[in-house]
Order: sequence, then structure tokens, then C-alpha cells
Amino acid sequence: MKILFASAEVNPFLKVGGLGDVAGSLPKYLAKIGEDVRIVMPKYEAIKSEQYSLKLVSKDIPVEIGDDKELINIYQTLLPGTKVIVYLIENKKYISQGDIYGINDEFKLIQRFLFFSKAILEIPFVLNYFPDIFHVNDWHTASLCLFLRLDKRYKEKPKVLFTIHNLAMQGKWNWQEVMNFLRLNGDEVFSLKEKTPGQFGLDFNIIQQGILLADFINTVSPNYALEILSKPYFSRGLQEYFLKRKQDFCGILNGLDYDVFNPQTDPFIPYHYSVKNIKNKKKNVFFLKQKLGLSENRKRPVFGIVSRLTFQKGIDLILKVIDKIVLLGDVVVLGKGERELENLLKKAEKKHSGKVKVFIEFNPKLAQEIYAGSNFFLIPSKFEPCGLSQMIAMRYGSCPIARAVGGLKDTIKPLRIRSLFLGLKTIQGTGIIFRGYTPNKFIKALNYGFNCFQNKHIWGKVVKKMMSQDFSWCKSAKEYQKLYKRIITR
Repeated sequence: MKILFASAEVNPFLKVGGLGDVAGSLPKYLAKIGEDVRIVMPKYEAIKSEQYSLKLVSKDIPVEIGDDKELINIYQTLLPGTKVIVYLIENKKYISQGDIYGINDEFKLIQRFLFFSKAILEIPFVLNYFPDIFHVNDWHTASLCLFLRLDKRYKEKPKVLFTIHNLAMQGKWNWQEVMNFLRLNGDEVFSLKEKTPGQFGLDFNIIQQGILLADFINTVSPNYALEILSKPYFSRGLQEYFLKRKQDFCGILNGLDYDVFNPQTDPFIPYHYSVKNIKNKKKNVFFLKQKLGLSENRKRPVFGIVSRLTFQKGIDLILKVIDKIVLLGDVVVLGKGERELENLLKKAEKKHSGKVKVFIEFNPKLAQEIYAGSNFFLIPSKFEPCGLSQMIAMRYGSCPIARAVGGLKDTIKPLRIRSLFLGLKTIQGTGIIFRGYTPNKFIKALNYGFNCFQNKHIWGKVVKKMMSQDFSWCKSAKEYQKLYKRIITR
């Protein structure tokens, strides 16, 4: 099968979150099982041609969007370490100026990804690569579904799989402004979606377009798919449209790229280790403590957080209980996000000097040092479509303490230590899960983890149990392969 995988971010070219990790790893594993998969992404200003050996393969291709006609250039390279072709689309007006999402004018950000989605449709005709499936991801590329419906050049149109990684970001803007920009008739667009009363209100919603127009929709964990269909909070105002498409909707769990996230070979951590030899895990913890000026008391665990600092990730809940956490151990936070949460975390750092360290930045090296150098990893999310951090944490022997939502529930089995005869104990589960978004529930989970940590004999087994889990992309890539075949053949 020919699959064109479209994403706003792709690791290692440029990434902000989990979408970039998925886009940089799933295609690699699809190629390993025999599919002809290629990736397309924007060529942002920060992506330099010489850094990734980009080759200009087509120049000055006209793309019409509304009354505007812009020229694009298409570059080509390989996903590092693979034979997967990556196309990068360049356009100075809409795509290749400024940060990936850091455009101050929100409507210009909407225009950027509307234009990018429209430009993707030139690839088959310019480069003679006609995909069986366009695999589009999140709101940034969901409008391709609309543009493909309106494109009259195809004798037989490719299918579209729309994967939702983050339903909180929907690409919404004033309906009339978007219609004016695209120079589309509102009735024409509505007719594509089987009119239902009161659909949009005043908003044009790009994710909603994807849900209604894609051939199939999936999200990134089975439990999150169930939550979307059953609980309005998780569907973020779009439940009726998911229910309308529930026969064409499923969840497939994300995986990890084990070539990248591997404590045996990770170039960013000082001491390598494996499930067969976990001694160096302790050395990484001690290294992080020394590097950041934390207590060298080995009975004080390190609680790590590598996250977008947003309402979704439960940062406000962490702030509510941080006075309790520092009684148990030290806290290290790395990430960027909402300014208010960033400021509150920096205040907590000042209040608990030497016990809390906060880094408001993207720092891949420090992130890996925190995974390897923490004993616990805090993920008290309000909602979590899948989450990769809990999988990475377990891979590096850091015990997740997380809410039982979305993919966290799918990937973390509750840690239980049961007593047997003659004082022997058996260990079940791989992390600490709590329900309810309350400080008391969170504190109870923290205390349970701390008590387990104090028993060295038990804790070593817990670390090995976590590191023995298989979260590689191999299984999930085969699930996507089955889904592609199902979409194409029906």
C-alpha cells in the first residue's frame, strides 16, 4: 500500500510534543513490515537544508487557496536512519516564517495549516506518487479531507484516515472569516457533511471537518476512544459527531521507538543500563541529584515531570500538593506551556529551594536525564489521549504515578504487592494509578509509591517489572496496517 503520512511536526526535524514522536516513528515501522509509506511536513524556517541534506525536487508549484495563488517548493530527504522518504513543503507567506505554533495571530496559524493541507494535494501530480491512503493527523492536516472532496482532478480519490492525537486543540475560527478566506460557499461545504441542525454555531471547526469527512477516524488509545463516545467531557463538544461516525472510529495505542528510547544506548544519559543489569539506574539518579544540587540522601526519591505545562497535564494538581511531595522527595520539572502555570512553578521552586527544580524550556538531553535519573514520574492528567511519557518512564525504570484516564489506563497496570507464605512477596502491575482529580487521591498514590520505594528488595523487582514491558511500535504498526487494508477494500 502507498501511504502518505501528513503531520505538522516530525521528529527529529522539528517537534513540540507526542505528535512529532509518532510521526517520526510509526512510518519507520510501517516500512519495516513492507508498506510504501512517505511523510509530508511543512518546511519551517528552523529546518535548515544542509542539516538534513534536503534536496529540492520540485519548484514554483502554484497552489490556489481562495483568491490567493501562492508558489510552493518541495524538498526531499530521508527520515534519519531509514529509507522512508520525507517531503517538506516550503512557502514563505504561509509556512516558512516563524515558529511552528508560535504565530501571534491565531487566524494566521489557521491559515498556515489550511494552506499546508491544500498544498499536500499537489504531491501526487507533481511527484507521481499517488497514495492509496492519506493518513492525516490532528487539526493541522484534517482540512485535507475537505479539499480532497472538492478536488476534481482525481478519477478515483484516495481514502483518508484521520488520527486524533489531541482533541483539545480543534482549529476553530469564525465561520464566515474562514469561508471568505477559502472563497467557499457555506452551503457547498455543509452539503458535504450531511446537514444537521445547529452544527457549528459561529465556528468553523477543522477537527469537526475531519470527523465528518474522513473515511475512517481513530485516536491513539482504545480507552480514550471509549471515553470520547461515552463521556461528553472527553469529546470536547464533539460527541454527537463521533457517535454519528462510531462505526468508522476506533482506538489504536501509540508505541515507542525503541531505537531512540533505550537506556542501553541513549547518548544523553551518563550511565547505560538494562533490565538485566539495573545497577546503573541508581548512578543516573545520583548524577541528576548532583547536577541539579538536590539532596544526596538516597532515601529521598526524585519525582520527575517532563511535560507541556498545560491544564490538560494536571500541573495545577501537582502545585496543590507540592508541599506534601517535598516531604517525601525532590521534584524536577521540565517543559513549557501556559504562562500562569510556568510562573506558579517558578514560585514553588523559590519556596522549596534545593528540593524543587523547574526548567521552562525544551531540552532533549535534560529530558532523558530526568527519565533515567528519576524514581517516579508524575502524570496526573485531566485527560490523556495516549501519552508517551509513561511508556518512556517505564522503559527507563521510573515508576509512573498517573490518573486512570485515556492511554494511561491502557498502559499502566496498578502496582500491587501481595504477601505470600514465609514472608515472600509477589509483585503485580507496573505503576501507580489513582482515580478522581483531587489532592487527597493524588497524595494517597504518592504515599503508596513512597512506601514501596523504601523497601529496596521490593523496589528492585518493581523497576525490573516496568522495564520488561513491551511498548514498541511493532504491534501497533500491524494494527494500522490492518486498518489501512480495511479502509481500502471496503
